[in-house]
Amino acid sequence: MRVVAHLSDLHFGRIRAELLTPLLDSVHAARPDLVVISGDLTQRARASQFADAQRFLAALPQPVLVVPGNHDVPLDAAWIRLLSPWRRYRRWISRELEPRYEDAELVVAGINTAAPFTWQRGWITSRAVTRACGVLGRVQGRVRLVVTHHPFVHAPQFVDKALMRGAGRAIRGLAECGTDILLSGHLHDARAEVHRVLTPNGRAVLLVQAGTGLSSRIRGMGNDYNLLRIQGNAVRISRFATPADQAAFRCVAETRFARRDDGWGHAGEPVAAEEPAASQ
Repeated sequence: MRVVAHLSDLHFGRIRAELLTPLLDSVHAARPDLVVISGDLTQRARASQFADAQRFLAALPQPVLVVPGNHDVPLDAAWIRLLSPWRRYRRWISRELEPRYEDAELVVAGINTAAPFTWQRGWITSRAVTRACGVLGRVQGRVRLVVTHHPFVHAPQFVDKALMRGAGRAIRGLAECGTDILLSGHLHDARAEVHRVLTPNGRAVLLVQAGTGLSSRIRGMGNDYNLLRIQGNAVRISRFATPADQAAFRCVAETRFARRDDGWGHAGEPVAAEEPAASQ
């Protein structure tokens, strides 16, 4: 079994500081094999915010795989955004914008969907999909994950927001090369569901979206993160969230999925989780 902690949208520069220690404690208690952060480490891509994010990443269980988000592009220095949009990110976080991770059971490919000149909307290119498929397509028998900041499909309540450019083409390409799970953030809204892609084999993938781990900008769901327990052809996804009046992360729901010949499907209806799920 592999345990993956999925955090997103930390937004250092606009965080609930009282949640820093509880979030770290909760993730450590889960004993993940990998921590994934799907972008927006900072609020305004300032050096001080990246420095705070760097300290937080160092305090997490290792290894950590991170992709940038649109908020990680400087808006307050036009010349940096024009000539070197990732200079601060590379200095403080990682020189790699599309990181990879592999072990005996997992293969993970990060894709950078933050476009400096289409700032909020995002963009995924055919070349990025080809690079990711070059990693995912050469392995068999392992669960294959892709990490992006922007989601490939928006829930109905976000129809007023523009989907990232190239999303439809990209999700088809990733499904065709065997992707199992797509991890994303951006919308500060949690989600875990099956999506059947319009490909010749109609392969179903899992869309897993995390809300915001630390930001004070929430959408009525509390701050949260996801914990994926992956074992063979089964995945259990737990959502850890904070009650409105408490600085603590608790497992509030779980959803189980099973992989079949044509992709993923629900292994049962969402159920209430027992606490404390992370210590089981």
